[in-house]
Amino acid sequence: MDITIRPALPAEYEALGDVTARAYLGDGLLTYGEDDPYLARLRDVAGRAATAAAEVLVAVLGDGRVVGGVTFAAPGSALCDIARADEAEFRMLAVAREGRGRGAGEALVRACVDRARAVDGVRRLVLSTTPDMLGAHRIYERLGFVRSPERDWEPVPGLTLLTYGLAL
Repeated sequence: MDITIRPALPAEYEALGDVTARAYLGDGLLTYGEDDPYLARLRDVAGRAATAAAEVLVAVLGDGRVVGGVTFAAPGSALCDIARADEAEFRMLAVAREGRGRGAGEALVRACVDRARAVDGVRRLVLSTTPDMLGAHRIYERLGFVRSPERDWEPVPGLTLLTYGLAL
């Protein structure tokens, strides 16, 4: 695999914001397209990186191009939406078209699993996903994540997010 997973550098924040925004837009995951208010949050990599108990990771090709990223949130991070006290969470997993089918998404998820296992007291890694993110669902299930429908939720009316968890 010619992809490296590592913490994002400040010089890469804009590129990762663009990759994340394009992935969500291109996959039709934003209800209001370019006008969706969540788009600004997807682009705000610097804001995520500055959040306590969070780490932004990138997938970088051998030539240095950023082709994906994810945000890992340890317990207590303001970026946790559904994580309980003994859980870590990851958010905003995105891979550019040129990074798909090369293992970037799976490598980013595995990096989050490794980070969760390294945090004392964390017994589970959780995530939220839309019903349309079928490729991501396949990665999660292949890595042992299990659907937790009792924790599904709506961040805004009409947008149901599915949840998955992995016992560590």
